[in-house]
Amino acid sequence: MDVERALGLIERGAEEILLETELRERLQSGRPLRVKAGFDPTAPDLHLGHTVLLNKLKQFQDLGHEAIFLIGDFTAMIGDPTGKSQTRPPLTRDQVIENARTYEEQIYKILDPEKTLVMFNSTWMNAMSAADLIQLAGKYTVARMLERDDFSKRYKSGQAIAIHEFLYPLIQGYDSVALRADVELGGTDQKFNLLVGRHLQEAYGQKPQVVITMPLLEGLDGVQKMSKSLGNYIGITEPPEEQFGKLMSISDALMWRYFELLSFRPMEEIEAWKRACAEGANPRDFKVRLALEIVARFHGDEAARRALEQFEARFRHGALPQDLETVQVSAAGEADGIGIAHLLKAVGLVKSTSEALRLIQQGAVRIDGERIGDPKLRIPPGSLHVFQVGKRRFAKVEVTQ
Repeated sequence: MDVERALGLIERGAEEILLETELRERLQSGRPLRVKAGFDPTAPDLHLGHTVLLNKLKQFQDLGHEAIFLIGDFTAMIGDPTGKSQTRPPLTRDQVIENARTYEEQIYKILDPEKTLVMFNSTWMNAMSAADLIQLAGKYTVARMLERDDFSKRYKSGQAIAIHEFLYPLIQGYDSVALRADVELGGTDQKFNLLVGRHLQEAYGQKPQVVITMPLLEGLDGVQKMSKSLGNYIGITEPPEEQFGKLMSISDALMWRYFELLSFRPMEEIEAWKRACAEGANPRDFKVRLALEIVARFHGDEAARRALEQFEARFRHGALPQDLETVQVSAAGEADGIGIAHLLKAVGLVKSTSEALRLIQQGAVRIDGERIGDPKLRIPPGSLHVFQVGKRRFAKVEVTQ
């Protein structure tokens, strides 16, 4: 592939490339680049948010470059302070080893195992003496470290910053020195750490790496970044039916974001689909294509096909509980109907409207099997629907005037 086409593929979905001129020069050299993406094994399962970086690494791999999947088993025991308002407790060695093992199993659903170099930063960090670490620390200043947004905020507000937290970006940066990385990929929240890598490579006499930042993928709520703790995630090891249903629940606007960052379909094709929707095509048809592609990636084509069949059987052909008694709820004279949170409370599916709003944001509320994400949704008089909260709470509700 020529350099311009390769650049176009690499730029897809990227937030920032520092510096693009350097990337162009390295691509023009014709030699395979060493492209690094680091992951701390802080949780056993990866979700689609993590795969934004993996997809970009796969694109470099397809272009003939060397993909380095770096497991930060050493840095995980420090605890990444990025975005944290207080010192993060480090993981134990046993936790790190177990999580790292599952990472290795999961990444090959995207990356080619024959072309992927899996490394652990404990390889060189465990061999580093205290004197070596002090020498590394001497290559960066406290003033520069306090330029980092989260450190700056904590310092100004008088919140504690432990010395070991300063070591995290230094060691992440040193990983690039140890690997002689040409390119490092990371989320936008990692920009400071990635630039430390450039600085340290220069300090150790290496050509500084190109930094490519990728956006943080929004979760099912379409607002906050995908996170297991927020309940708005799609895990790559989840059953195919669960993955398919979650993908079908995202908003039409978020669908195009997912296409750009998660799909391997050509952008020209995706843009054509987007124009078709603007001209009246049903967005659901394209959402099905997205869900089929993603589920097939992690479970195979046959599993994706079965997930589609189950989705259609359950949600399009009314395969919901048939023995529910109809409960009537009054819209109390409101012409536009009753608010969804008030309805869920009125029929006893939740204890409070605040609980209802939280569950809606977490994607735990469905109407006739379809997940909803709008906490301001109003149900009009004359409607009859099956409402579901979680996996086991159902109510068949008729809204009266």
